Amino acid sequence: MTIKRKPSDARERDLQLALVRIQRGRAHSGEFKVSIAAVAREAGVSAALIHNHYPQIAEAIREIQGRSSRAQRDVKHQDLLTEREKNRMLRQEMEALRSQVAKLASINEVLSAENRILKAKQNELKVRYLPSGQL
Repeated sequence: MTIKRKPSDARERDLQLALVRIQRGRAHSGEFKVSIAAVAREAGVSAALIHNHYPQIAEAIREIQGRSSRAQRDVKHQDLLTEREKNRMLRQEMEALRSQVAKLASINEVLSAENRILKAKQNELKVRYLPSGQL
């Protein structure tokens, strides 16, 4: 027993018509919400057939649902670019801060050395204190 199958272009036209009927609220199967499963039921095929053999129909359904894979990919790509730019700016800021820390550490070391010298001079017995303004 052989099963006569519809040609691919006829099946695709049936799927498109089923999609249009659901969108306009005239579905024979009583479907009112656009989904791949609803279009498959309306056309009398399986959802797997749409996914596996008619990706353009599946994409059209996702676009109607607002879940287009291209749109999602573009949004994710834009988010990625934004995060990369933030990352680049933060790396630059971090490098500038590291440079500042190195400069401050150097200044701190010089001041610590001067402080040790001044404390040593202060503890020396031969040091005389002069009132300010007189030399």
